[in-house]
Amino acid sequence: MNLIAEIGINHNGDIKVCKDLISVAKLSGFNYVKIQKRNPDLCVPEEQKTKMRETPWGMMTYLDYKKKIEFNENQIVELIEHSNKLGITFFASVWDTDSIEIISRYCCIGKIPSALITNLDLCKYARECFDKLIISTGMSTEEEINNCINACNPDVIMHSNSTYPCPHEDLNLRYIEWLKEKHPTKQIGYSGHEDGIITTLATIPMGITWIERHVTLDKNMWGSDQKASLDIQEMFEL
Repeated sequence: MNLIAEIGINHNGDIKVCKDLISVAKLSGFNYVKIQKRNPDLCVPEEQKTKMRETPWGMMTYLDYKKKIEFNENQIVELIEHSNKLGITFFASVWDTDSIEIISRYCCIGKIPSALITNLDLCKYARECFDKLIISTGMSTEEEINNCINACNPDVIMHSNSTYPCPHEDLNLRYIEWLKEKHPTKQIGYSGHEDGIITTLATIPMGITWIERHVTLDKNMWGSDQKASLDIQEMFEL
């Protein structure tokens, strides 16, 4: 079983918080730790860039906020070195070509997030740059999933529902069986955003070989993904 601790943006741009989460992920038995990497100038829609947002650092534009929580290349290298010392593999979800190029310089594994599997050019470029490519299905139709798989031939397909947190009745775990039947040569995984770990554990006898869960030091920290994440106790339980 391959366990991914998805830090995502739960570090809020604080490299110490990110390092602490990497350390806890290693201690609790995860094999991989992952962040999200973006170039905000490319990823933030034009109509959103100048909108004001209240943040823990005061009022700022949405673009400035996204830049504040983004790690630069030197910081990513620092996080990779920290992970390597602990013996846990670091990688990232990549949201644009600039991010693919940065992460692929140091990591042989990359992930296309659910929101972008319809960007087939991005998916194809990621396939060229990474030895192992993961996709998530959480925001797409069956046709869009098939188009992505045909375009970039991912190694791992993660079933997901991108509601944060996702009600248990909406998890649709039987879709894992469909993916296994339809794509027998692929590794099938589960990326969960629900409360607790029981439903995640239920995917193991269904034959998944990858589990990804968001992680946090404290669910009360500021940020959109904290509530849908496992806290430290839950990380050890999983």
